[in-house]
Amino acid sequence: MIPTWPEAGYHTRTETGKLSSAYSLMMIRSLAPMVLLALVATARAEAPALRAGASAIEIPPEHFPVIVNGGFLAARADRLIDSIRARALVLDDGTTRLAIVVVDSCMLPRELIDRAKTIACEKTGIPIDRMLISATHTHSAPSSMGALGTPPDADYVASLPPRIASAIERAAANLEPARAGWAAVDDFEHTHCRRWIRFPDRMLADPFGVRNVRANMHPGYQNPDAIAPAGPVDPALTVLAIRSKTGRPIAVLANYSMHYFGAAPVSADYYGRFAGLLARRLGADRLNDPKSPLFVAMMSQGTSGDQMWMDYGAPKKDPGLDAYADAVAATAERACRAVEYRDDVRLAMAESTLSLDRRVPNVARLAWARGVIAAMKGRDEPRTLPEVYAREAVFLHDDPRRELKLQAIRIGELAIAAIPNEVYAITGLKLKARSPFPLTMNVELANGSEGYIPPPEQHALGGYTTWPARTAGLEVQAEPRIVDAVLTLLEKVSGKPRRSLEAPRTPYSDAVLASKPMAYWRLDEIEGTTAIDASGHGRHAAFEGGHALYLPGPDAPGLSAPGRIDRAIYLAGGRLKLPFDRRPSTCSLEMWIWKGSPERDWPEGASTVFTAPIEPRTWHHLAIVRTPGKLQVSVDGESKPGLSGDFPGDSIEVEGMIDELALYDRALKPEEIATHFRAARGP
Repeated sequence: MIPTWPEAGYHTRTETGKLSSAYSLMMIRSLAPMVLLALVATARAEAPALRAGASAIEIPPEHFPVIVNGGFLAARADRLIDSIRARALVLDDGTTRLAIVVVDSCMLPRELIDRAKTIACEKTGIPIDRMLISATHTHSAPSSMGALGTPPDADYVASLPPRIASAIERAAANLEPARAGWAAVDDFEHTHCRRWIRFPDRMLADPFGVRNVRANMHPGYQNPDAIAPAGPVDPALTVLAIRSKTGRPIAVLANYSMHYFGAAPVSADYYGRFAGLLARRLGADRLNDPKSPLFVAMMSQGTSGDQMWMDYGAPKKDPGLDAYADAVAATAERACRAVEYRDDVRLAMAESTLSLDRRVPNVARLAWARGVIAAMKGRDEPRTLPEVYAREAVFLHDDPRRELKLQAIRIGELAIAAIPNEVYAITGLKLKARSPFPLTMNVELANGSEGYIPPPEQHALGGYTTWPARTAGLEVQAEPRIVDAVLTLLEKVSGKPRRSLEAPRTPYSDAVLASKPMAYWRLDEIEGTTAIDASGHGRHAAFEGGHALYLPGPDAPGLSAPGRIDRAIYLAGGRLKLPFDRRPSTCSLEMWIWKGSPERDWPEGASTVFTAPIEPRTWHHLAIVRTPGKLQVSVDGESKPGLSGDFPGDSIEVEGMIDELALYDRALKPEEIATHFRAARGP
């Protein structure tokens, strides 16, 4: 068999012929050893021989002052604080050649990127659909596209495509035999969810005057009006490391889900400092052979739409730009030290497009927008949020549908997914959990910039990542459609199906199932509106109204499988609708609960009016047992007599998080409740 490796996967091919005479058969047998040696030699000749080249070129503005975007309103800069660059990596396995470019820019429009790819294709022969170009998302770079109240800087936009193409051309010229490896290290310390859920009586107003913002970015440190993060964190810092055959570092492509640090313009923000500091940590900055291409480190943007370095649940702490960049570089260094380099690295790349609708203004909103714009009296740049979003409403009306370019790359057993959006961490975690690859890196703001894509359930919570604009204008169902399209591409380059999502068994779940509940909802869903019944009885529940998925659950060892974090849901004005209209006269309910409000457990008027003395903002195990004429409550495995109230009805409604909800058609015994609680605490 002679193995071949086509770009979209790999298979085997054989060629056979018929021999009709005994003489021919004898000759074949006598020549068999020689044929075998020839086949082995041919197979070795066709084995992938990886080559790699990297480059970094300066891309500063040619004229000052320059327009800077990244805020609601336009800003301008009159000097260069530090270098901004386009960093390129070209890989070639003898069958597929591809380019990956990371540009120090807030965001890049697809039209500009496509021009750069066309120029690079003409210079290098690399096909346009074998190039991935992304922005770091520094908010301190010249404006390469219009966003909210900022127009593009026309001179800078014109200068950028040939310089990006030049980075690819130089990287291709530096190709040399290479080895590659990949690894990931979790770094929870340097990224956090920046989108927080607010109390229902502390909602903010949107730019259209409607008080509907239950969740918004940047609440401030320990803000008493904010309750908890609205989403999970993706802590993985992933690296693709490339070395020459002699062991000299060529490049490191890193990926981390952190939005940006914050620097005065014009600056590469922490991304540029990270590159230099990682080179120093790896000793690559000491490579002074003028005949050797320079080592290139690059930090690509992960799924950081709702991620930031600030931990708003803790007291304010500002390490400073340089210290932060060095701390992240230290994590990347640990990942690089864990890399196992390989020669037999196969490459594959696939690309597709997806057309999505924008959320265009209705007649009334459009009339309002045009009235606001008329009052600006020809002024080009808005000065207030209503002016910003009035202009955005007209932009969406005039361009109601967008085509997105999506990509997947295979580099050995590492996958890279490329998405032209600002993507929430939960979406990145979905792709990693369902990817057919053992390790997946998600690069956002790649091949264009089509705005935030909140998961559907986050739209109900509002906030500026949902306000209709070019930076957040796609249809409510855009996120699941993008996820499905990217997973299809990952299947194509891997030749394997996407993985399914299943709740892992834990000591606690085993203990609950041993007590034979009539329904058991683990509440670790990452997508959709259905809460799966783990009891096997098919009594699925439904998420309705305001809620958030996949938040960290109780920090108890018996609730988590090895290497997994227990997950929970947050009910923010929504409810968990149970598949029952009534309860038996004797029944039990058991769950873990994290109250957001110290005043009460359940909102007034809800179907559940039970009150219990549970400390807020701390996870507790709660069990309620109802028998005719009696209600008994246990908290953390211990009975709490003297409480009154009614048993939950057809839904669970609470301002806070719940997890591991089980319902029984009998009275749980006190020793069973205690056993379940002990199982959660672990050995």
